[in-house]
Amino acid sequence: MIPDVSEALSWLEANPHALKGIRRGVERETLRISADGSLAQTPHPESLGAALTHKWITTDFAEALLEFITPVDDDVDHLLTFLRDIHRHVSRHLGDERMWPLSMPCFIDSSQPIELAQYGSSNQGRFKTLYREGLKNRYGALMQAISGVHYNFSLPLAFWQARAGVKDEIDGKDEISAGYLRLIRNYYRFGWIIPYLFGASPAICSSFIDGRKTNLPFEKAESGMIYLPYATSLRLSDLGYTSKSQSQLGITFNRLPEYITALKQAIKTPSADYQRIGLKKNGQYLQLNTNVLQIENELYAPIRPKRITRPGETPSNALQRGGIEYIEVRSLDINPFSPIGIDEQQSRFLDLFLIWCTLAEAPEMSAQELLCTRTNWNSVILEGRKPGLMLSVDCGAAQMPLADVGKELFRDLRRVAEILDSNNHNRLYRQASDNLVAAFDDPELTFSARILKGMREHGIGGLGMKLANDYRRMLCDEPLEILTEEALAAEQARSWQRQRELEAADTLNFDEYLAKQNGE
Repeated sequence: MIPDVSEALSWLEANPHALKGIRRGVERETLRISADGSLAQTPHPESLGAALTHKWITTDFAEALLEFITPVDDDVDHLLTFLRDIHRHVSRHLGDERMWPLSMPCFIDSSQPIELAQYGSSNQGRFKTLYREGLKNRYGALMQAISGVHYNFSLPLAFWQARAGVKDEIDGKDEISAGYLRLIRNYYRFGWIIPYLFGASPAICSSFIDGRKTNLPFEKAESGMIYLPYATSLRLSDLGYTSKSQSQLGITFNRLPEYITALKQAIKTPSADYQRIGLKKNGQYLQLNTNVLQIENELYAPIRPKRITRPGETPSNALQRGGIEYIEVRSLDINPFSPIGIDEQQSRFLDLFLIWCTLAEAPEMSAQELLCTRTNWNSVILEGRKPGLMLSVDCGAAQMPLADVGKELFRDLRRVAEILDSNNHNRLYRQASDNLVAAFDDPELTFSARILKGMREHGIGGLGMKLANDYRRMLCDEPLEILTEEALAAEQARSWQRQRELEAADTLNFDEYLAKQNGE
């Protein structure tokens, strides 16, 4: 089941310099909650800056859904310390509110309003809010309140020069893009290892499925929570952040022009379901348009190819212009054991796994095979810790025990770890590898097993509040290490100034602006 990468690993061992300069970034989402655990009904704090234009602190779907964004970094420790500084700063500006430390929301019922994120009166800001109105009307607000962590990753130019013989990023954009697409195909085949190790949503509050049909054989705890005994990440299940209407798009990751064409087609293809919602009601917009995707970011995927966009440029046009610059991993639950939602061991594992995905052979995948890979993901998501769980081999009838596949993969990852550690003159990648591989012999070491134990003892709400309170005290007490109060105050002021400039610069009314964005 695991491809033979011995030749590629031998090449890497002979060229360790090719891995110097890996770049990463983290985006962490978290709900603001009040002291009683209910969803905060207050606006995004002005003291944090303008969510539309702040470099590091913004909002996602809801006004109460914070999102923290780190700069790109080539040092894991520095990256996570920067993220922690953002958390420290925000904790001090939330008054009596806390940050919810779990992926799945709990104290929200269908009658509780979830205010959409607000970005001011500029056309750009109103467009972002209307996009969220469309998400609410298409998928429901509660699904959009689910939180996760995104990990952005790119290999240094030296890797592509040594491995693919490219001269520079412009000359080698096709070869670099092909390499990242190979990574993505392998991620679809083997990325289920991420929810196995780090899934942290094996249970949900029963209020989360009020009025929703499910065939899942949930068990109910005395606290009222419902769970699957061997589940890892219900966030990634059909109950969580998914869209069935997108499964028929036929988007593949074999060649970049085909991916871009399919993505562009999806934002131009009318949807009967979304046409029934309508574009407007009583003069108020209900969504940006009635197509399968309102914009390209609506595509729900566990991983995305990315390039930094220029002003006014769509993600697909950026890819068309310069090829794939980095990839965005989107399968991480919030790590409830860390006050910043992710830890060093996870970051180091992701580096190892994504390097392996780039090195390993990855035959092209049809749209049907891409859907078929979901079988293994679903098995791990719903019963990943089940003793003797078998995984499908290459979408066929043959099967292998999950534990055997995991340990075989880690034998390769250990060799990558040795190369990275030799570059860094330490043993940190090997320690992460050795710690994590033990979870295949003892599933009780996984995040999902550990958090389920706490949830059974305290209930989801009780455990979530305990962690939220503990992390609030911890973060408020810690000094900043990289950022300074002066730098944060300057960015806060700059963000508000930039929002005012955008609002003053508009020349079109919103109807005209929306028509232009929709290509009309």
